[in-house]
Amino acid sequence: MSTITVTNIKATGETASRAVSGVAAAWVNFNGTGTIAIRDSINIASLTDQGTGLYDVNHANNMSSSNYSLSLSTRGNRPADGDAGLSQNIASKHKLQTRSGNQNSSFEDSDRLYSQVFGDLA
Repeated sequence: MSTITVTNIKATGETASRAVSGVAAAWVNFNGTGTIAIRDSINIASLTDQGTGLYDVNHANNMSSSNYSLSLSTRGNRPADGDAGLSQNIASKHKLQTRSGNQNSSFEDSDRLYSQVFGDLA
């Protein structure tokens, strides 16, 4: 396999380039109800269901350190719930632990969860 080293990148059809460090190192869109499943992802090896509203997102390639930036969001299961809350622990360089809850601060499985990680890969 070959490696191409660049400082900036521009996708076909884009007019502006961006710094490679601004491209997500990992992201995932997954179903957190029933048998959890990844819908689509980059640099995600697997998911682990740790109980109601609790998930581990396992990276395929480690981050270089625990000093990375991430964004997490989810959609509630029922229209009355609105958006469910989502929190995160930076457990290690290779895994995120996520918690999904409802407006009553109770853990609850969510049908759509999203996570993006920005930083340097090891």
